Amino acid sequence: MSEGSRAARAACAVVPVAAALAHIGPAATWLHGPRRLLLPALAGQGRPDHVALTFDDGPDPVSTPLFLDVLDGLGVRATFFVLGENVVRHPAQARELARRGHELAVHGWSHDRPWLPSPARDARELRRAVQVVRETTGRTPRWYRPPYGILTTGRWAAARRLGLRPVLWTAWGKDWRRDATPASVRATVAADLREGGTVLLHDTDHASAPGSWRAALAALPGLVGDCRAAGLEVGPLLDHGVAGKTRVREAESGVPTTPGAVPSRSPTPGQP
Repeated sequence: MSEGSRAARAACAVVPVAAALAHIGPAATWLHGPRRLLLPALAGQGRPDHVALTFDDGPDPVSTPLFLDVLDGLGVRATFFVLGENVVRHPAQARELARRGHELAVHGWSHDRPWLPSPARDARELRRAVQVVRETTGRTPRWYRPPYGILTTGRWAAARRLGLRPVLWTAWGKDWRRDATPASVRATVAADLREGGTVLLHDTDHASAPGSWRAALAALPGLVGDCRAAGLEVGPLLDHGVAGKTRVREAESGVPTTPGAVPSRSPTPGQP
């Protein structure tokens, strides 16, 4: 084989590797430290007197209603990053999230790890998820959080084309683990939570250890109490002021900005 042929083959071998690295490179943003320091808006850093409470992977007809009842009792509204496939399976529960005044955001169509480049699939599935949330609840989602926090270039580009803001988290409860307890969830959140932080919890065990959601549910009153004792308001991303963004008017989103309030109107399919 000539030197020229060997060089050409080597170059061809490098191209797929380089493409894969370019694809997954942004996924390193899931690391807490670098994300919070270098990309505060992506991490979900908001106004200093507020904590954004967010939940992933639902809706779930068994566990999500229990979270809604606890949140009602606490007078707290939150942001739920739902999976498109779960909205299709449980449309009534998705509508109940909206009816109770919570904000719906997009977590993707399914809970997978996209290590190989597939921008066409990323765009298709994210568009499908946005559409099903809008058609089911009458709400247009504004936020996107990819499963596992793996924000590849394809998913980033797809989100931006759909007008979605990618937001990850600054603190989590590791509530997906089999050994999670209410005390461990509360302590893990407290270890990373700062003023203006975004908390990640799960309202279902869809992609977690069976029954693990019970630890997060039982930890909620203590977590909210800790925040309020520190003088922090707890609410959805809508009110969080991410990257200096001001609150969106209630009339635009249908989500009340006053804790304990009810939506000003019932969502109907097709309504923006």
